[in-house]
Amino acid sequence: MAPTAISSAASETNRVASNERIRDYQEAEYQSARLVSPPLPVCRQGRLPTGGGSWEPGAPRCYGELMRLLHVIRSLNPASGGPTDSAHMFAAAHQRAGNTVELATLDAPEEGFTNVAGAVVHPLGPGKGNYGFQPRLLDWLKANRSRFDGVIVNGLWQYHGVAARKAFLGVRPFVVFSHGMLDPYFNRRYPLKYLKKLVYWTMEERRTLNGAQAVCFTSEEEKRIAGIGFPGRNFRGVVVPYGTMGPPAGDPGAMRVEFLAAFPQLHGKHYLLYLSRIHPKKGCDLLIEAFAKAAPAAMQLVMAGPDSEGWGETLRAQAEKLGITDRVHWTGMIRGGLKWGAIYGADAFILPSHQENFGISVADALACGVIPLISDQVNIAPDVAADGAGLMEPDTLAGTIRLIERFNALQPADLAAMRLAARACYEERYALKYSAQEVYRAMGVASL
Repeated sequence: MAPTAISSAASETNRVASNERIRDYQEAEYQSARLVSPPLPVCRQGRLPTGGGSWEPGAPRCYGELMRLLHVIRSLNPASGGPTDSAHMFAAAHQRAGNTVELATLDAPEEGFTNVAGAVVHPLGPGKGNYGFQPRLLDWLKANRSRFDGVIVNGLWQYHGVAARKAFLGVRPFVVFSHGMLDPYFNRRYPLKYLKKLVYWTMEERRTLNGAQAVCFTSEEEKRIAGIGFPGRNFRGVVVPYGTMGPPAGDPGAMRVEFLAAFPQLHGKHYLLYLSRIHPKKGCDLLIEAFAKAAPAAMQLVMAGPDSEGWGETLRAQAEKLGITDRVHWTGMIRGGLKWGAIYGADAFILPSHQENFGISVADALACGVIPLISDQVNIAPDVAADGAGLMEPDTLAGTIRLIERFNALQPADLAAMRLAARACYEERYALKYSAQEVYRAMGVASL
């Protein structure tokens, strides 16, 4: 076999193995997700027509019967980040509210990203290119739209949003979760992409958002700044309580053991945990430099997350230049018990992000009683800091250094109090107790 053929075969083997590991992690995490509150009541009045009739905007809709909801999303690959996590969490929340869920994606069937606990997934891809064009999605949505009472579109700037609008506008109520994709940070950081988005906004995205029953945001700050720089915004923005399902039931100690078994070099050591994508917007370079300048010599840094941008080599070179290579540990993407074990075992969680519309990993840390050290560009940071549940500083090198220094200065009693406050903050704000019902209200299909 020619060398190129060997390389191609090895690449395909690695790709399949990688996808299998991702599916295993995905299944382990979401099958074990615990339900944090009992089913919510839904009142009895009327029902949307099921024979292909149109939905009437503004008409009160309230259900005693089961609702069937559809999520439309570009991909369920866990490496895609927040939208994928959100779809999993809301699928669980919908089922907790007594409803059934299906998901339509642009993943290729052979990729196998179909493990959503209790839900049916329809992989209708592959979508072409980053935009994800695939006419089969629109055909399927039109053919099946009469089966659904409401639709949740996850994410912007790609074909699945256009297909959802064309299939459901005026026929079934739909909402759009922006997942931070309207944050003006991206316009400043990527000016050429911003110009492309302006064209696409005028052609398609504006009609999708303005035609939705609501555009859903995870905080008042995200809602306030959403869409700055895009003319003709006329959508109804609503804030939907957001968060995570929290850690699975089980022994945190056993999860820590599982993590340390996978990464034995961390056994018996204290570490700060970064748990997110390896991406420039996350401030990884600030973190590595601040860690080198401010962390105690015995402290380790765990960098956990997928490196889809290929930035990891640059960051490793930075760590080597700073003389901390042996103290920085790169785990790649970790899910399931490995992820929760990493969180439970951390001294603190750290995320000096330049933009974060929510920060699911922050909520995960709070759920485990682990103190988050976060930048003021994480939109939930002011609430976390106000609750005494974590520390907040600007997304600069000086700010990141202060996060580490302030944490190091905390006394044992202060640490214990802040860990209790972290768990209380999660339960009060981010435990997804009523999120599904707020989505239904935004959609106009439920009231209590």
